[in-house]
Formats: sequence, structure tokens, C-alpha cells
Amino acid sequence: GGDLRLRNFVSPADRKRFSTSVFIPFSRKTLCSRDLEGSEAMAQPLVKKDDDRDDEAEYSPFMGIEKGAVLQEARVFNDPQLDPRRCSQVITKLLYLLNQGETFTKVEATEVFFAVTKLFQSRDVGLRRMLYLMIKELSPSADEVIIVTSSLMKDMNSKTDMYRANAIRVLCRITDGVLLTQIERYLKQAIVDKNPVVASAALVSGIHLLQTNPEVVKRWSNEVQEAVQSRAALVQFHALALLHQIRQNDRLAVSKLVTSLTRGTVRSPLAQCLLIRYTSQVIRESASNSQGDRPFYDFLEGCLRHKAEMVIFEAARAITELSGVTSRELTPAITVLQLFLSSSKPVLRFAAVRTLNKVAMTHPMAVTNCNIDMESLISDQNRSIATLAITTLLKTGNESSVDRLMKQITNFMSDIADEFKIVVVEAIRSLCLKFPLKYRALDIPDAKESGLLHLCEFIEDCEFTYLSTQILHFLGIEGPKTSDPSKYIRYIYNRVHLENATVRAAAVSTLAKFGAMVDALKVVIGLYSGDGEVVETDKDVKEFLFGALEIPLVNLETSLRNYVAAEEAFDINSVPKEVKSQPLAEKKAPGKKQPTGLGAPPAAPPSTVDAYEKLLSSIPELASLGKPFKSSAPTELTEAETEYAVNVVKHIYDRHVVFQYNCTNTIPEQLLEEVSVVVDSSDAEEFSFVLSKPLRSLPYDSPGQTFAVFEKPEGVPAVGKFSNTLKFIVKEVDPNTGEADEDGVDDEYQLEELEVVSADYMQKVGVSNFRNAWESLDADLERVDEYGLGPRESLAEAVNAVISLLGMQPCEGTEVVASNSRSHTCLLSGVFIGNVRVLARLQFGLTGPKEVAMKLAVKSEDIAVSDAIHEIVASG
Repeated sequence: GGDLRLRNFVSPADRKRFSTSVFIPFSRKTLCSRDLEGSEAMAQPLVKKDDDRDDEAEYSPFMGIEKGAVLQEARVFNDPQLDPRRCSQVITKLLYLLNQGETFTKVEATEVFFAVTKLFQSRDVGLRRMLYLMIKELSPSADEVIIVTSSLMKDMNSKTDMYRANAIRVLCRITDGVLLTQIERYLKQAIVDKNPVVASAALVSGIHLLQTNPEVVKRWSNEVQEAVQSRAALVQFHALALLHQIRQNDRLAVSKLVTSLTRGTVRSPLAQCLLIRYTSQVIRESASNSQGDRPFYDFLEGCLRHKAEMVIFEAARAITELSGVTSRELTPAITVLQLFLSSSKPVLRFAAVRTLNKVAMTHPMAVTNCNIDMESLISDQNRSIATLAITTLLKTGNESSVDRLMKQITNFMSDIADEFKIVVVEAIRSLCLKFPLKYRALDIPDAKESGLLHLCEFIEDCEFTYLSTQILHFLGIEGPKTSDPSKYIRYIYNRVHLENATVRAAAVSTLAKFGAMVDALKVVIGLYSGDGEVVETDKDVKEFLFGALEIPLVNLETSLRNYVAAEEAFDINSVPKEVKSQPLAEKKAPGKKQPTGLGAPPAAPPSTVDAYEKLLSSIPELASLGKPFKSSAPTELTEAETEYAVNVVKHIYDRHVVFQYNCTNTIPEQLLEEVSVVVDSSDAEEFSFVLSKPLRSLPYDSPGQTFAVFEKPEGVPAVGKFSNTLKFIVKEVDPNTGEADEDGVDDEYQLEELEVVSADYMQKVGVSNFRNAWESLDADLERVDEYGLGPRESLAEAVNAVISLLGMQPCEGTEVVASNSRSHTCLLSGVFIGNVRVLARLQFGLTGPKEVAMKLAVKSEDIAVSDAIHEIVASG
């Protein structure tokens, strides 16, 4: 099946690097072999070099075709005498348009679908295969499915195995739950069919159906269990994948499955690779891990002697990735990977050196035996293999090899991908720390200066924040040691003005290092002491740049904000050094009295939202605003056990924000009248005050609401802070009669600040299948960037911080980070203001002891929203 074949055992990024095989441009032949997913799928032709991909568009037979012309050609389907070859060509063009993102209107799609169904009368086998594929790609609506259902069911019981297999795939793609129950008996029979093509078709269809009709597929367990024992390699592979997905939520069942299959009943290399992955999962989840008794390790070690290279590598990689793996456990895996280093196949050399590169980060001594083999890879034609070999040697080599390796690095920096440039830069930084006595030996004047200038030119076009910051840090280390450091200043200074905040900060830090190390550049860069004089001595420079900051950051921030609005020059000596009192919100006791009524935290979100909407619609001044996009949870604005309890709910509209202040009077002897909250929005520049809705009366222990309405730019996630003061008239109440005095006294009560954040414009809306939802969105609507999150207590803390910043819903339990994990992927889903669906894939990794980096990929229904999410992260 297309989703589970061998291609999934190598990541897309890795496949792209292999010089031995790349796919040719779209053609009728490759289109059929990829999408029909039958046993007759044909091998992709090969080209010799990755560079050939740049010219592939010149050879495409589809250059210049237009949708209108192809739709006109589709009339050939209506000819009384069908021409199978001509019809197949037209279908190929239609499929090409669909795969290139071309959209058909409902009328166009319906006309094409009805015309295509007439091809069932042809007996041409090739045309029938194209017909099946076209029906799958068009995905007919429920009203149209009935037209082809009878024909497909007839083919499903045909004597021609190719018809049966593809009819099963198409039916399961377009069927609904009602039809599925009608054909379930045929599908269960197909799973155990003697023909492997038919059996694989049924199993792959089960994998897809498990996402939409899991209760039906789970009834096929007995048949799938029988298919796992099949002698056909693909059948066993697909059956194992389906059986694991059926049981994946039952940890004990998965453990039993692995236990039974590790006894040697799996013959298919593909299935064996799957089993190794499932075994690794059981090992990670096993409680006996902490006691040192690692289950199933003997099975993984035994797989190192398998006859299939794919299985050997999968087992070796699994062993190296075991948590707390020992040197004894690593030895057999390292030995196998060392043999792969001298393989004639580039894919094996790349896989081995890439795995050893990762192992070298945690167990460098275990990899030293491979150094001689890796040195021979430095001259490998595949630049990715050569780069990984050099950087691995830098992590495991000795001082005597430093000079030789550094000379070779700068020779091919322009030939490697960006992600490998990051690897090289990090390896050199580690080398500087590892061999401080060889630090000046790294100064290879000609080679290094040309390499540094290349990095300076590269950074001007670099779109990766993390890579830019790493290069700047490296320039700060190496640049001042060159013969002419001033030549790099222009490149670095431009980054201060032209990049995002993270890169600008790195550029400022790099400039400071140049100024600290090079006397001639002190004046150029503008390093001045507090009294305005140029700093002369190295000690003074380092103290000024890197000395301890005795000023609280909060005070410094306040002074800088005042400086922006003023005309006087900034004087750091004017910043107060005493620590300001913390906001009340940070000092609140956990046992705060919770008000009752609408102001209380919602026990059931749906009913609370309904109550909010009902309340807002009942107020004429607010009803005209329409239905709120989102209502937040209540935020407390008073301390525990105070005389007045106030919390606020933020109602977000497209052009307005309504603050609902839920107030409770806790003093029996007082009656409050004309209660309102005066809101100061001076720290929220994008908001303008519209109106305030006061509360006429607030008796003792009887919650009431007062409202403040602000306008903001339409559809913009404006943020800001608001100061709040509760104002009211106090009237004394006679405890005996309960009557209040006629005269009252004006009073006010200071509340805590309220903040509107980016997360307020995002609804937490999950998806049942993140992968399907992600793939359903257009790839052109995706935005990807990398961020340095700085020092964090843990990877879990960084993940939670980003989730809180974006306000999105974690999917598939990815908010949980495994202990001692050095990397993690988190999937988020939500609906942004304007009812725009947003999906985010976050990949976290530790780049240092506590330094966390993140790669963020965002897809949405509006490209502007994808950009907005990145802006939130960049500014957050």
C-alpha cells in the first residue's frame, strides 16, 4: 500500500539526499505505479545525480496543458467506439492536473465523473486501472457513489484478481458506514485470500478505514491474525501494521503481540522492520527498564544477523536509540554500522554515518573504532555523507586530527544543504571547547577566511533563524582572530537592522565580541562606558560587555519604555536598582474564595458558553456586536478573602473585545450602587474605548456584572495590558431592618491588571486524525521556520510554554514529553479568529544542556493566519 511501503523506512529528507535514486518527472507510467498500489506497481526509473532534478521540468510531457482544454478532450469518454489508448491519455492529464493542485468546480467534477463511469463498458485492462484511479481521485459525493457501487461490487467478485484488488481499494475509499457493513463479509474473505494482491488490498483498505470506521475494522482481528502468518511478504507486512493499529491503545495486547512474533514467525523483511519498531516501543514503555533488565534485547541483537540489510540497519538504529544503552549493548550495533561504512551502496553509507553521528553525541568513545573507516568517507562523492563523516570525526577524533579535518571542511561548505551547515557549525564550536590548546590552530588563514566570508554571504539569504544565530555566534569566535576582522562588520551590522529579534540579538552580541577582542574596532562599533568615554583596557571592555547586571530587568524595561516616548538621551545610571513589588497576581494564595454564579469557573464548558451568549444577547448595547468568537475562562482580579471579589471574562469579537467583570460584595453591612470598572488602556495602543455598562446595584453576596467594550482593528490579534479600578457608591445597610441609607459615599477599589494575549484569539478545537487533517490542507498554505527558545528547565517546560502561548489544542497526546527525552514532536490544532482552521507541528530539540530549539510548521486555511502564528512565536 502506498502509505506503508518501504519508502516509509527512510524519511523524505533522507531520501532526497541519496545520490543513487530519485524519481523522474510525472508521467503516465509513474502515476499508475504510485497510486494504483497493486502488485503490478512498476519500479521507478532512476537518474544518476540529484542535480538532474533541476532540469526535470524540461522533459515533462505535461508542460503547458490547461484545464479547459483537457475537459474538452474528456468528451472522448462519450464516443460510441471507445479508444482505450486515447482515454487513458486524457485520464492521465486529468490526474496530473489534480495532483498539481488544480481544482474542479462541482459542475466540472460531476460531468467528468459521469463521463468516466461510461468506461466500465471497456474490457481494456490498462484503461480499467486508470478508471479505478480516477474514481478514487474524484471522491464522488454520496449521491454519485450509488452510480458506480454496483459496478465496483461486480468487479470485487470478478475472476480477474487485478479487478478484485483495485475494486476493493476504490470501494473502501468512497464508501460510507452503511455500505461498508454490506460488503464487510467480502472484505474479511479477501483478507485471507490466496492471492497476495487481493489480500494486501483488503488489509491496506482496513488501515484507512480504521480512521473512519474503527468499530467495523476491529471485528476483523481473527482474519488479520491469520494474514500475519502469510508467506507473502507484503501481506505479512500489511497485516502486522493493521493488527498493531487495532491493538495500539492496549499496551498489554501490543506486548503480547510482540512476544509472540519475536519467536521467529515473521519472514517478510518489511514486516521484520515493523516488528523491530514495535519491539523498541515495548522496551521504552516497559517498567523493567529502570531495573536494568531490558526485555527483547536478544531479539534486536539477533536481527543484526538477518540476511536483509534493511532489517540489520533497523535493528542497529533501534539499539543505539535505547534509553540508557550500555557500551556492551552498543558494541554489536556499532560493529554492523562500521561494516556499512564501506558498502558500495550510498544509501547504506549515509544511514550508517548518520546514525553514528547521533551516537557520537552521547557515546563518543564507542564510535572511535570507526574513525579510520569514516576518514575514507571524507572524499565521498555524496556531500552529505562526507559532511556527516567529518563532523562525527570532530566529535570523536583527537587533537592530532584537528588540522587535517578543518582544512577539508571549508572546501565544500558551499556544496551542502542548510541543515548540514548547522551540523558543521555546531561541531566546530564543540571542537573549540574540547581542544582549547588547539584553538589558534583552527585559524587556517586562507581557508578559514574564505569560509567565513562565504558564511557572511550565505547569512544574507538564510531564512532559518536558528542557523543564522549559530553562524553569528561562530563569527564572534573566529572573526576577531583573522588578519582583517573589519571586513566582517558590515555583514554583521546589517543583521541588526534587517532580521527578526532573535537574529538581531545574536548580531549585537557578535559585534560586542568583535569590539571586546579587537582594539581598532572599539570606536567603530561604539562601545562606550557609562561616562561616555571609549573603553581602553581589555578588562574594562569585558566588564562592560559581560559583567553582572545589577539592575532588575523589570526596572530596565520600564525605563526603556519611558525612553522611547521621551526625547532625552538614555542614561543607564538613572534606572532604579531596587526591586519593584511583584504584581498581585503572582502573590495570590491558592485558597482564594471563589465567587458563585456566572462569575465562577465553568464546570461544564458548553453550558457556560451558552450562558455567556444568552447574557450578552440580552443587553441591547452588546447584542448588536453579534456572536462572540470566544469567551475566556474567568481571571481573578482580587486577592483571596478581600471585601470585594472581582474576576473578568474576555469576550472576543472580530472587531471588539468585551470585558465582563463579575463582581461580588462580601460585606453584609454594605450596598454598592452604580458599580463600574474604569479601564485604562494606555498600554494597549490598538484598542479604543467604546462604552461602559455599569451595574445599578450590588447587594451582599449577590453576584452581578458590569461591562467595558473596546474596539480593535478587524480580524487582528491585538494584544495589550489594561489597568482596572472598581468605582461605586457605598451605602450602609441596617443589619436589623436590611434597609440601606439614602445617602452614599463615592469609593473605589484598585484591581489587578488585565492582559489580552495572542492565545485569546484562538479556540482549542481538536481533530480526530491530525495526519489526515494536515494533508487535506494545501501545501502552499504552509509556513516553516526555526526558533531558539533559550534556556529552559526541561523540554516539557518548553513544550508547555509554547502551547500556552498559542492557546491551541494538543492532539493525540503529544503534549506529554517522555522523561529524559532530547527531542519531541507536538501536534496542535485550533480555530483562529475569523473561523480559520489552523494546524501546527512543533519539533523541539535540546541543543545544549538546557538550550531548546524549535522548528515550527503551520498550515491554515489562510496564508495570512499561518504568518500570524509565526509572528506570535517570534514575538513571544
